[in-house]
Amino acid sequence: MNIFLYSLTVLIWGTTWIAISFQMGVVPAPVSIAYRFWIAAAVLLAGLLITRRKWWPPRQAWPYLFAQGIALFCLNFLCFYYASKWVTSGLEAVIFSTAPLWNAINGRIFMKRPIKPQVMMGALLGLCGIVLLFAPQMAGHWHDSLTLFGLALTLGGTLCFSCGNLLSSRMQSLNLGLTPWLTNTWAMLIGSTTLGIAALALGMPFTIDPAPRYLGALLYLAIPGSVIGFTAYLMLVGRIGPDRAAYSTVLFPIVALTISTVYEGYQWTPLALGGLALVLAGNLLAFLPAWPRRAR
Repeated sequence: MNIFLYSLTVLIWGTTWIAISFQMGVVPAPVSIAYRFWIAAAVLLAGLLITRRKWWPPRQAWPYLFAQGIALFCLNFLCFYYASKWVTSGLEAVIFSTAPLWNAINGRIFMKRPIKPQVMMGALLGLCGIVLLFAPQMAGHWHDSLTLFGLALTLGGTLCFSCGNLLSSRMQSLNLGLTPWLTNTWAMLIGSTTLGIAALALGMPFTIDPAPRYLGALLYLAIPGSVIGFTAYLMLVGRIGPDRAAYSTVLFPIVALTISTVYEGYQWTPLALGGLALVLAGNLLAFLPAWPRRAR
């Protein structure tokens, strides 16, 4: 089951990068994000009601739901949408692939979880591989102030994503019957409504782009990208922990490169193949059983 959830997350979220780029243009980014998660929350709520599952969270869960909604379904995406103005998707993927490191570090700081050595080493191997894959795109960007601002936004979005992971893990450990289906429904509704109110306050128009490309991207991001993707991922967080689950983020650029190879003529170089080998090696290392501690 873990392998299925892991593969599903990688395949779906690895393809959402290009769908997000299709939304940039006519509709303001906060409004597009709000549309996406309003649709996703409505689908999830309908699924809970149809299957007669628990749909109203207990009182103890609401502080966590509000925090997760703001971090994971509001600030996280807001940072990435605006960063895409100055940073290429490859550079965004490089920064986002640091999520396993931040999950391990934040888990240690806020939840007193031990940092597993093989997870950290696997993540570092994967990061080295990602850098090799995107080294040509990174060249020449380090002295551009707008690019650096975009990278800072991307790092901020990754930190918000990590906080949302830990909040989901915490809620699943409370023994309150909080499944990812239930928590995602309300956290998505909270995050999207917060964005909608902010957009109204700033005078942003709630328009819709009738182009098939925009509408197709919106539906793909709302249902496979959000309903299925986030549910599969947060189920994985509850089963194997946020640090190992987040390692799937290292593989997203591999899927994006595969799409680019087919549709955009991406050329694989020896450097890129070496990077791919490092990513796969780190992935295997991160899922090895915990190393036994030596007796003092």
